[in-house]
Order: sequence, then C-alpha cells, then structure tokens
Amino acid sequence: MSSRAVRSLVVAGMIFSLALAARNLAGQGSAPWPPDASQHKLYMIGNAHIDIPWLWPWPEAMTVGLSTFRAALDRMNEYPDFKFTASSAILYEWAASADPAMLAEIRKRVAEGRWDVVGGWMVEPDVNVPNGESLIRQGLYGQRIFQQSVGRRARIGYNPDSFGHPGTLPQILKLQGLHGYVFMRPAAHEKPLPADVFWWQGADGTRILTYRIPWSYGITAEVQERMHDYLTQLHEPTNNMMLFYGAGDHGGGPAKETINLILDARKQPGAPQILFSTPDQYFDDVAPGFSPAHAGLKAGATSPEYPVVDDDLQHHSVGCYTAVSAIKKDNRTTEMALATGEKMAALANVLAGFPYPKADFATAWKKVLLMQFHDSMAGTAIPEQYVVSHNAYGFAKEVADQAIYRAAAKIAWQVPATDPASDYLVVFNPHAWPAELKVQYDLGWGFNNEDDTLSNSRLEDEKGNAVPHQWVAGQSVAGNRKGLVFQATIPPFGYRQFRLRKAQASAPPFSSVHATERSLENEHLRVTFGDDGTLSLYDKDAGEEVFRGDAGARGVVIDDPSDTWSHDVVSYTKEIGTFGGASFRVLENGPVRATLRVRTAYGASSMTTDWVLYAGARSLDANVSLDWHERQKILKFSFPVDVAGPVPTYETAYGFKVRQANGHEDPGQRWVDVSGARNGKTYGLTVLNDAKYGYSVQDNDLRISIVRGAAYAQHQPRRIEPNGEYIWQDQGIQTFRMELVPHSGTWQDAAAVRMAEELTSPLTAIYQGIHRGTRPQAISFLSVDVPNIVVSTVKQAEDGTDLIVRCYETAGHATKATLDLGLVNRRWTGQFHPLEIKTLRVPLAAEGKIREVNALEE
Repeated sequence: MSSRAVRSLVVAGMIFSLALAARNLAGQGSAPWPPDASQHKLYMIGNAHIDIPWLWPWPEAMTVGLSTFRAALDRMNEYPDFKFTASSAILYEWAASADPAMLAEIRKRVAEGRWDVVGGWMVEPDVNVPNGESLIRQGLYGQRIFQQSVGRRARIGYNPDSFGHPGTLPQILKLQGLHGYVFMRPAAHEKPLPADVFWWQGADGTRILTYRIPWSYGITAEVQERMHDYLTQLHEPTNNMMLFYGAGDHGGGPAKETINLILDARKQPGAPQILFSTPDQYFDDVAPGFSPAHAGLKAGATSPEYPVVDDDLQHHSVGCYTAVSAIKKDNRTTEMALATGEKMAALANVLAGFPYPKADFATAWKKVLLMQFHDSMAGTAIPEQYVVSHNAYGFAKEVADQAIYRAAAKIAWQVPATDPASDYLVVFNPHAWPAELKVQYDLGWGFNNEDDTLSNSRLEDEKGNAVPHQWVAGQSVAGNRKGLVFQATIPPFGYRQFRLRKAQASAPPFSSVHATERSLENEHLRVTFGDDGTLSLYDKDAGEEVFRGDAGARGVVIDDPSDTWSHDVVSYTKEIGTFGGASFRVLENGPVRATLRVRTAYGASSMTTDWVLYAGARSLDANVSLDWHERQKILKFSFPVDVAGPVPTYETAYGFKVRQANGHEDPGQRWVDVSGARNGKTYGLTVLNDAKYGYSVQDNDLRISIVRGAAYAQHQPRRIEPNGEYIWQDQGIQTFRMELVPHSGTWQDAAAVRMAEELTSPLTAIYQGIHRGTRPQAISFLSVDVPNIVVSTVKQAEDGTDLIVRCYETAGHATKATLDLGLVNRRWTGQFHPLEIKTLRVPLAAEGKIREVNALEE
C-alpha cells in the first residue's frame, strides 16, 4: 500500500472513531424503532466504492483495490454472516496478477455466495459519453473476466457513482445477461422518481428492475441512524430495501465497528429483519420468478407491481459533459477508429487471409474502457490522468490504424494498377450503404508552378468516367506534393479504385461552388458573414433563412463560476461576450469545394474556423481551431433555428432522446437536432461534430458546449481564491469539426445518423503503386436495404472465427431489413422493433446458420 493510501486509511479510521463516539454520547443508536419495523427487511450490502482514478492516479487505485479485497476476505473470516459486493472486472484482473492466492480465496467465497460479483463491466464507467458499442464492450470483456477469474458472471448491473444514465441502457444491460440495475446519481433532489425501486423502461421498450441507492453507498458510523431513516423517511412500494455500507471512494470497505453496529441493531427490541446480503439476493427476493436470461418473466410468473419510469435517469454534474476537451475527442476518435479497424480486418481476413489481430483489439478496447471510468471520462480527475488517458487512447488508436491500413493494403494489392504513368488510389467505405465520401490525399504531381493545377490532370473511376477534382495546398512546404480533393460514391462496405493520369491542358472546369471574402455559395446553400464573424445561412431549396431574424451562428461566452462538476447547475445562461473582430480569407475556390477562413477573438482567446462548402452539398462543414485562455467561462456555439414549436433531439448510445427546449444542459453524442414548423411543414437543423458531448436548446436556440475553463478537480464547497494558483483545464489549442445540415422534413429524412457515421469514421484511402491483380476495381461486400438500420460492428467472434455483425434501428420505427452479406455469399432478413439492437453470428462455412445472439456473442 502506498504511503498516501496508508495516510488516507488512518484518517478515515480516526474520523470513523470520532463519529462513533459522538453517536454513542448522544445516545442516538438506542432510539426506538417504528411500530411497524418488524414488517421491514433491510438487506445490508457491504461494499467499497473504488475510484479508478479520481484524486489519485490509477496505480494507487490498483493498490487500494487489492487492500480492500484483502480486508473484505479478513472480515469474512471474522464474521460468519458477513457478505461483500464488488464490481469492476479490472480489479479482479489486477488481483489475478498481483496475488493469485487471494483471487483463489475470492473465487471460493463467490462459490459460497458470500462474495457477490456485480456490474459485469470492466469498470464503473461514465455512460453518457461512451457510445453504444463501448457500453456493449464493457460487458463483453468484463463478463469474460468475471467468468475466468471467479467462475461466474455478474447478474446485476451496478454503476452507483456515474453522473447520469441514458434511456438506451436497459436494452444493453439485458443483452449482457444482467437482470437488475443499481445506481445512485441523480439523487432524489435532482431527479424525482415515484420510488427508489422501479421498472426502468428503456427507449426500445425493454424493462429492467432498477434500484436507486438512497443517501449514500458509503455509510459507516451512522449506519443505525440510517436504518431508522430508511424506515421513517422512505415511502416505497416494498418493505424490502438495500442499505449500502462501507468506506469508499478510496476503498476500505466495511469496518469491524460498522459490522458490530449492524449486529447490535439486530438484537434491539422491535428491530426490522436485518440481513447481511447481496444485490443478487435482493433482486431475486423482490422480483421472484424473474429470469436473468431473458427480457421477461418465467412462465407463469407475475410481474411485481413496481412503478414504471420511461425516461433517462438525468441529470447530475452537467459540467462533466464538457470538462477536459482532450479526453472527449480522444474517446470519440478512438471508438470510431476501433470500429473501422475491426471492420477492415474482418473483411481482409475473409477475403485475403489477413491475420485478424483479435488479441490486439481486446487489449486496445480494454484500455479505452478503463479510460471511460466515470471520473476519468467526466473530466473530474487530477491532471496527470489526462496524460495517461491521451497515451492510452493513442495506443488503442494505433492498434486500430495498423489494422485499417494493413488490411486495406492487403486487399488493394490484389486490385490491378498497371499504368506506370498513372497514380492509383483505392478508397474504402466501412458503411453498409453507398457513401459519398470526401477524399483528400497528398500526391507529388510534378507541378511546375503555382498555376499548374487542374489543367494537366484527369481523375477517373474504374469505368473511365471523369471524376471532378481539385488541387489544394499540401501538408508540407518542401517538395511538390499537393492535396488532391474529390467526392465520390463508394460501394457499401466495399471499395472503389481511382486513377489519376496526365491529360492535355484544358480550360478550367465549371464550378458550381464559389467563395468571396464574405460568402460561400453552391446550388443549395448561400452562406454570408457579418463584420463580427456571425454566420447567416440561406437554404435556397426552401427559399428561407435557416436562422431567425437578424441573428446568426456565433460563439457565445458565458460566465461559469461553478466547480469542475458544475454541481447544482441546471443551465449556463449569463452571457458576458462573444467572439468577434473577424478577419476573412478565401483559401479555396472550386470546382469541388470552396473554403473561407474566418478568424475571431475574445479576451485572450482566438478561434480560426475554416468554413467549407462542397459542390452539390446540402450541408456546411466547419474545421475549427480554438486557442482558449479563459478561466471560469464556458464557450458555446449558438444556432438560432427559425422554426415554431422547436423540438430538440439528441443522439444517445445506440439511440436518441427527444427533450424539452428549456435551456437545460443535456448530454448528447455526435449530433443534435432542432426541428419545428415552418410554413405549415416540418423544417430543422441538425448539427454534427466529432468531439463534443454537451448541448442545450432554449426555445429555438440550439447550442453546443465547446469548452470550459474550470480548475482541475475543484469540488464544492472548496472555492477558487481570487489570488490562488491553480491548474486550469483546456488551456491552449484544440481542434474539432462540425457539419451543419439544414433540412426540410425530419432529422430521420435528413439521414442524421448516417451522416454522423460518415463524419466520424476515419477515411481509408490507399496509394497503390504499380502491380497486377485479380480483384475487381469496385465492389460491395455487405449492404442493408433500408436507411434506418446501421451496421455498427463487423468483427471476428471472441471465440472462434465466426463473424459478429451488430446493427441497430436508428429512427424509432419498426422495420423489416435484409442484410446482403456478399462477403460470405449469404443474406439475412429480420424484423427490428424501434431502436432494437441485434447481434448476428455468421459462420464462414456455407452450411452454417446465421443466428441472433446476445451482446456476449452467445
């Protein structure tokens, strides 16, 4: 144990002893029980919350976890009735490495029913920021570790300290073999519920029995007082309740003194039934006949009459959606890279015998899942954690990138490229639909002067059709490499080859997209800028301005004196300035795209935004570089959409959530939409991005939270002193991308989810060289026939060589869909209910049957 851990445990013991002495002197422990106490049953859940990390680094948490496990085993030897509950598969993996004999003791206690493994996940993660696939992987890898280390899987989901829970979670939990869920935040004052024991109905209709921990998961010296509170202050649909006790955060677990107080309470006249117990036993008792293996009841069983909550479980600590921009961007970038890497590796494995790097992917995913621990992902840990997380995400992304490009090269090498006077590119599409991808690739093309651009080059597809292209500035100053830019439709889950060759000089091609010093325009959109950089957007198809009145899109700075978590904050409203003082410069001017650079500033901060409009596009791109040097302020981008009756919709993990336009700070993932009525029809704006998770919508004003200037790990009631020295978050340069999509009709009509996939998935373009080959120059290997089914995952099974194909319904509509699995020469047709996640196990052998399996691939 580290010296810091020893000091913490000593201090905790002193505090406990003082509190116990005070309680005894006050005589509170002998207060009479309520008259009906004997009709109640209290399930005493010994536990120890361990933050991995928080105000300490993860290696210290590892030691704390080992010490806590050792202490729990010692308590079991001292108290025959004592039981202990612990989550987080990573703790068991660390125990297996550091002390195999101790893990063997734990395995024995698990078999006896005295040690309850819960959660089923690698850690207790944030569940607002990680995407749906990350939440699936928490269970996939976590349950495997539990089975291997202690001989059984978790049956109860367990995430007490996470800062909010999306409505898509019940389905994911059930798919991981979990039939109950325990949480604590948001608390009763943050999220009123009809009871602390309830059926949580997910966005897809799945129900899971859920328990909100009243007061705390870390009750110690006040345990008898809290027992009385349970009986006198709670009004529940059952007389059976769990009370969680044991020192936590920095571990520790149940102390002897606390256990003795529980034993003493048992002996008191008129006491309730008091059991040393586990969440598993509790859920079995309060929902008899409920089957953990299915999303329903055993034959003949009756659903217990608990209230139903059909909503997200939000909000707690809304500043966590935005704190520490770097880990937020690292997370999204790496999640999407790993998904693309698995798809490419699986494709190349089946097509060309590429060795699928299963162990590498597992290691990479586990690093990502550890970094998603709630205090890490939320931005509330100490600064050194974000050096650790950046390196961990970098490792995982390198695994993904290696898989992507080695797999792509394996396939591309088999596609013929035979003209030594030409350059060839193969562009891959990881999506199960024809995707019009935006390609930029630097090439050395023998430029003789700055004006020698399009006049001597021709880009062709595999049929010899000319593909409009454009040369832009390359990434290097030395040499003669420039950026080749083009847009092209790539077959679903396939590739297309492009050939660049010399051509006779000709007149510049017609360009439908143009830039001036203050504007961008194509066939569908006209973009103009005010003196301060405020953006106006005119939808030529609809014949209307997208933004209301004289307002436009702009960067708004808001006062934010709250702590790192933004405890007790509902919304950020006190505007104190905007980014302005704009300067403009045309960077590119067709024929494929036009780019206008806008520089603005506020205080000590500056922002450079390259607004990019493609020919034929109905959306506007923004590449943003922000140099932030403000403290206790939050920057939001404001988009005042001109619609009546605005309805905001946010992407969540494998789903979406419709919320109120009340200005509250809300979590979301890659996109947010505001739609409403305009001229008797539905109209709206979807804004996508590759790095942000905090949003708000006040009436028609859609806002994305870009950055906060909070101090690291400042928790109320501690205050920031005016002359104090602190380490401030998010100082310096960060980059991110946005895409603005005005649309007639709904966000579903605008294909928001597909556009988000295309924006955030890494583009894979391979330079071929010159060689022979036998593969076609364009081909699809997997496609889906309806627009609202997204294939999110194609990977090799954890056991064996079968393919795992995961897909989900995105629009909230019941759908029949057919997957054409050209990769293995088969088709599958199935019915999806709204927002349903399906996982298919696809044998490579032609005679093998495609099966629907759960998230554990079984």
